Amino acid sequence: MKNATQRSVALLVSLVIAILLFIIILLVRTSLDHTIPLYLLFIIPLITFSISYPLVYYTVEEFIYRRVKLIYKIINDLKTGKDVLKEKMETSNILDDVQKQVIEFSMKKSAEIEELKKMEKYRKEFLGNVSHELKTPIFNIQGYLETLLDGGMEDDKIRQDFVERAAKNADRLSHIVEDLLLISQYEGGELSIEAERFDIHQLTQEVFDSMKMKAEMRDIRFLFKEECDKPFWVDADKSRISQVLFNLISNAVKYGREHGYVFVGFYTMDNHLLTEVSDNGPGIEQEHLSRLFERFYRVDKARSRDGGGTGLGLAIVKHIIEAHGQTIHVRSTVGIGSTFGFTLRKAK
Repeated sequence: MKNATQRSVALLVSLVIAILLFIIILLVRTSLDHTIPLYLLFIIPLITFSISYPLVYYTVEEFIYRRVKLIYKIINDLKTGKDVLKEKMETSNILDDVQKQVIEFSMKKSAEIEELKKMEKYRKEFLGNVSHELKTPIFNIQGYLETLLDGGMEDDKIRQDFVERAAKNADRLSHIVEDLLLISQYEGGELSIEAERFDIHQLTQEVFDSMKMKAEMRDIRFLFKEECDKPFWVDADKSRISQVLFNLISNAVKYGREHGYVFVGFYTMDNHLLTEVSDNGPGIEQEHLSRLFERFYRVDKARSRDGGGTGLGLAIVKHIIEAHGQTIHVRSTVGIGSTFGFTLRKAK
């Protein structure tokens, strides 16, 4: 039946039952030589019809149409973006199972849609950030060269100064491109990790030594935490972990408090070693912590760009640690300082 309603379904079913009962009584009456009164041939099907109609109507309404309407409602809510997760479910029959599957499907699709929206937002932010980061050094180089071409070449002091500035911006542009390529390689699984056994304490000391002059300019001291000034052996890619330590310690020097310190500590955790880099700088607000490892995300954009960073350092750090199958975290308190920690597998 096309466009069947509860009434039409109940009427049809009750009518079929009454007709079948009429035929059965007729056959029985014929076989018994008409001993059954003739009026019963019509009364019994009529009574049966009267009783079966409301019963069938109630059954169709309660156990079929109501459930189908609910499923339509869930589908419609899904289309309009309403929350269907709080719908009450009971699994007493197949329609309830269908309802459950529809809700599970809607949950899955809603999660996928939300993830796609986040990815779209992230893509737009990334394109905006990368265009801005590339535009700044390009415009600077363009401005310096135009000044030189407009007569600045005649002045030895201006020529030397602007050429140096253009070269500095060209270096920054090159670093941004190199870091972007590096991140793309990590995300594409093109860079393999070559693990080896090494002393991460010694590697940290080498990073300290390489950054000694930069730290002295801000009167920042490098220290190992108590009972951590000794060898700690790990299995990891030494050159990549050196890059991780350099990024974290460089940030601690760059953004830490003048006349302050940078602490590095090592802590044994069963088969892993936790390395923490801490500073006593101004700290980072909680709202920024979850996004620190995103590409080009900056807590203080103006200050970060003045420092000459590409905005990709922490993103690279995160990819390197995850490529080792390990984790990295950050905790920070405004006015007290920040701590970045990552784990590595201990060497046997």
